[in-house]
Amino acid sequence: MADKIRETTIAASKPAPGEAGRTGDWRSHTPRIDHEKCSQKETCLLCWLYCPDGVISREFPLEIDLEYCKGCGICAEECPRKAITMVEGRQIEGDPDERR
Repeated sequence: MADKIRETTIAASKPAPGEAGRTGDWRSHTPRIDHEKCSQKETCLLCWLYCPDGVISREFPLEIDLEYCKGCGICAEECPRKAITMVEGRQIEGDPDERR
């Protein structure tokens, strides 16, 4: 029996943020990080770990992508140092994106 190699085409997609995924306008509360309270240690990152939308950066200082944050508050609940608070409204002062 001869060895035969068959060519197979595999369809693949690479997830990327798009217009349909921009859920930041859904939220009624916005997370605010107090960088002074944040432990800023690789051994913590509980906010990053528990964020269901993966919108918290893993590098310090931490940043939250407000275009995709739904404002669920899980990050604030999980933070052992209470460095994240939820502020009423979709945007926070100083945000470059002033859509309300």
